[in-house]
Amino acid sequence: MARRKRLEAPSAEDLAAFDESFAAKPVSGRPGMAAPIAQVAAEAAREMQPGTAADRERRARVEADASAWRGAMDSGRVLLDLPLDAVRADHITRDRVMVDHEEMEELKASLRAAGQRHPIEVVALGRGSAGEVPVYGLVSGWRRLTALHALRSETGDARFGTVRAILCAAEDAGAAYTAMVVENEVRAQLTPYERGRIAVVAAGQGAFASPEAAVDTIFAAASKAKRSKIRSFALVHEELGDLLAHPAGLSEKAGLHLAQALRQGFAAKLRTVLAEAHESGRTGSAEAEWQVLEAAMAAQAPEPQRPAKGGRPPSLRKLGSRVSLPGGIMAEPVRDAKGFAIRFHGEAMTEALLEDLMMRLATGKPGSGKG
Repeated sequence: MARRKRLEAPSAEDLAAFDESFAAKPVSGRPGMAAPIAQVAAEAAREMQPGTAADRERRARVEADASAWRGAMDSGRVLLDLPLDAVRADHITRDRVMVDHEEMEELKASLRAAGQRHPIEVVALGRGSAGEVPVYGLVSGWRRLTALHALRSETGDARFGTVRAILCAAEDAGAAYTAMVVENEVRAQLTPYERGRIAVVAAGQGAFASPEAAVDTIFAAASKAKRSKIRSFALVHEELGDLLAHPAGLSEKAGLHLAQALRQGFAAKLRTVLAEAHESGRTGSAEAEWQVLEAAMAAQAPEPQRPAKGGRPPSLRKLGSRVSLPGGIMAEPVRDAKGFAIRFHGEAMTEALLEDLMMRLATGKPGSGKG
């Protein structure tokens, strides 16, 4: 039979130790200690802002005003007076090639007499190199900004040291180019060449995949026929833009004629003729430059073919647009009853170059031909 353990009453020292241990570890948040409604009331009392009813109304009004101000800033409905030097005019390449001197003087006179009545549009670019002053990129209003810079330099007047601007929401480059062109189409009609040029520039800076995509987006509101003409002037800028002394002077008819000649493979010849005309001083005006181009195209124009007598003319269907290759060569995919073919146009195309292309197609390696 097991022996029972004898129990002894705790001593006074033991009881004192128990009391100290319970006091060192207080119990909180135990279920049942307070009713749920009491806990909710306590939390509400802690969160309630002190003050009178007028104070609470004033705080609510301030919060509402701050929210409305932020909404207006985000939606571009707030005018800011910015230092001229805080706005970068080269944020995007401008669509205007030339600025009329008389128009600029009229704008300066208007700003001098009545101040700036129409704000420019900018986007925030963060902080400057010093990390202190905010910097903004110009989206639209280049003429107004340029005129204010000129007036500040001419007069030293402090009122020309700032520009009134609307802070627009940050947008991608494509949207910025579109906004700039839309404003200039309304305020100052762009020339056909300027429309084509800005499409090429926007594509070259990565805003669009190609000049064609730039035309379709920037000039989405234009008719299909007008977009086709703009693409023709884009080709003119791509091939001859660095040599044209008076590109803005090209009429629509002249530009389309020039684009047709470029598609026929005359780019290399026209570039040579233009360069020689510049060196000899025969392109002093837009009219003189066009006469040089027109004469070169007339000399290169093929003789009209006489239609063959009898028989059914062969059916040749074009499959896509011509592609410009290095050296002024144009490649054109076609199809007829016999199959598919690629037609090459241009003076730089030779039999040796064709042989080299055939070898590349067959083996993936260059052949022995030189071109």
